[in-house]
Amino acid sequence: MFELIQNDGVARRGRLKLEHGVVETPVFMPCGTYGTVKGMTPLDLSEIGTQILLGNTFHLMLRPSDQSIRSLGGLHRFMNWSKPILTDSGGFQIFSLGEMNKLTEEGVVFRSPVNGDKVELTPERSIDAQMNFGSDIIMVLDDCTAPDKSELEVRDSMELSMRWAERSKSRFKEAQASNAKYYSKLFGIVQGGMHANLRLESLQRLREIGFDGYAIGGLSVGESKEEMKETLDRLLPHMIAEAPRYLMGVGSPQDIVMGVELGVDMFDCVLPTRNGRNGYAFTSGGVVKIRNAKHKSSDRSLDEECDCYTCQNFSRAYLHHLDRCGEMLGSILMTKHNLYYYHSLMARLRDAIEHGTFRTLVETLKRGWEKYD
Repeated sequence: MFELIQNDGVARRGRLKLEHGVVETPVFMPCGTYGTVKGMTPLDLSEIGTQILLGNTFHLMLRPSDQSIRSLGGLHRFMNWSKPILTDSGGFQIFSLGEMNKLTEEGVVFRSPVNGDKVELTPERSIDAQMNFGSDIIMVLDDCTAPDKSELEVRDSMELSMRWAERSKSRFKEAQASNAKYYSKLFGIVQGGMHANLRLESLQRLREIGFDGYAIGGLSVGESKEEMKETLDRLLPHMIAEAPRYLMGVGSPQDIVMGVELGVDMFDCVLPTRNGRNGYAFTSGGVVKIRNAKHKSSDRSLDEECDCYTCQNFSRAYLHHLDRCGEMLGSILMTKHNLYYYHSLMARLRDAIEHGTFRTLVETLKRGWEKYD
């Protein structure tokens, strides 16, 4: 499934072989929460270099439902996306509901944000839903904890996640045994908050269960950048070299470069799409806030170093105008640029690792970001 091609320091260049295609790593996965990346057609996504998408189990199982999607041929056919799809388990969405859910050993009970119905999400139900989607990569259900929780609370949460991981693996194996057509890969999720001892214990227990890949969850949930880096510094050297490593929900270009430096292979985040819709563009010279008045009469492109459709055809003045008028084209063009920027960044990182120039590229990127345009 995973081939490690080259190292430059601990940065890794690899290749994921999945049912719906090959994914070159390190890779960024755009978030297709409801079976769509906002403002982007599947053709748009392919043209800008998207290799794999992330779908949201929590939202899709509520609407239109995983059973409906299965009856329509699976998520790939439903959204007309022929390349790989990773689906999360719903754990982070449950975490974000806060006090609106009831957590038990069995799973989580919550009220649907769609219609108020009572819904129960268990490890088994999450696996079933993702199998119905036909996901290339399936995530176990986990319990995510806030960074301000005590070590005892984090331990209890981590141990619950490990028991859920065992149940997820059992359900996954049952489904595979009963139907040979299932080709999905199953990833475990390391939890443990900011506590290195809990993270290492979580990783060891997941390794004993055995998964196709290993994700790092519970970060980018309110902790400082220093805490995130320290957690990754302590954990990543102990992760299996032969398996893909996925840092969930991270992040900015700077966060991604930091993650690749430490040996991460896969990333996802809503930032490029959400920020694009809100007038923020990631560029080689830092973040451009297109709503600022200084762009009103600027005939410059967003990024003179970018070859995307937006930068090759439209000025900052036009994008500023679209944003001020609330025109959807503004969000589309900004989103297209941001995702192109992210995918181009990943391609440059892959190339640099292959050619032994990773450190030089990182320093070049950092100097560019310090300009702040």
